[in-house]
Amino acid sequence: MNLVVLILGIIITLLVIGIVLYFITARRYQSGNSVANSYDQWTEDGILEFYWGEHIHLGHYGSPPQKKDFLQAKYDFVCEMANWAGLDKLPASTTVLDVGCGIGGSSRILARDYGFDVTGVTISPQQVRRAKELTPEEVNASFVAGDAMSLSFPDESFDVVWSIETGPHIPDKDSFARELLRVLKPGGILVVADWNQRDERKKPLRWWEKPVMQQLLDQWSHPAFSSIEGFSERLEGTGLVEGNVITDDWTEATLPSWLDTIWQGIIRPQGWMRYGIRGFIKSIREVPTILLMRWAFGTGLCRFGMFRAVRANTENQSQQSLAASADTATS
Repeated sequence: MNLVVLILGIIITLLVIGIVLYFITARRYQSGNSVANSYDQWTEDGILEFYWGEHIHLGHYGSPPQKKDFLQAKYDFVCEMANWAGLDKLPASTTVLDVGCGIGGSSRILARDYGFDVTGVTISPQQVRRAKELTPEEVNASFVAGDAMSLSFPDESFDVVWSIETGPHIPDKDSFARELLRVLKPGGILVVADWNQRDERKKPLRWWEKPVMQQLLDQWSHPAFSSIEGFSERLEGTGLVEGNVITDDWTEATLPSWLDTIWQGIIRPQGWMRYGIRGFIKSIREVPTILLMRWAFGTGLCRFGMFRAVRANTENQSQQSLAASADTATS
């Protein structure tokens, strides 16, 4: 009996220690450097790449979802996103900017499978290094370090601007929206996939949802989530969008990714085992956040948003505005 009590006491003590460490080791957003440092560390230790492959984003499992290989679902996501945005109809040599490119998985698919001329930008120097290592010479994809709120490219540089799961790391959503459209040529296509929270204007967060949301922000260097409706309005508010932003909700199609992530660690333990106790601890500490993410997306607290916009010809818009003003003045 005493042995049982002792074992139970040890388990409870370790659990309490684990919970305390989970909270005090959170990767809270402090600046762009904190995001870069987090991704530098994840890239250097290799555990994230081992399990998530070249695509540091969720997978697409179909609608309704079907059982699928974890890495195949990620590849399928890129193809589904390209088709949804109409990029599959664009000619080879189309210039694409991949904002928040990670280690270049999506960039390589767009360059290799679609024949596009792709430039990837990420805030993490280590991700740039790794993306270059993984990219064969014959694949027309290059990578640079940069901040999505202040891109180094001239106005109207690209035919397509593409971004997956970058927005939650951006504190100034208005600057992000404007930069995505600023570097896009008139008539060019912007396509964004992102984690979003529900629109608080329609349904405010309940008191018990607020601490959950705060952990989703703190644990993975997120300053804030937009809502699908809110970010769509920010894009249109730039005055650089032709017509309206098209949106979609891919929560159902991406939802299996969260539990599949944990399952990968169980069926492929060699990913963390090669790093010993350190690898085990680093892997296991992410499980509570992944479960929280699964719960948030499964209950509607969070949503997986898709955005498609066409860059307006602002010169034509200005001429139309002047003409309208002149008509008003003479009437």
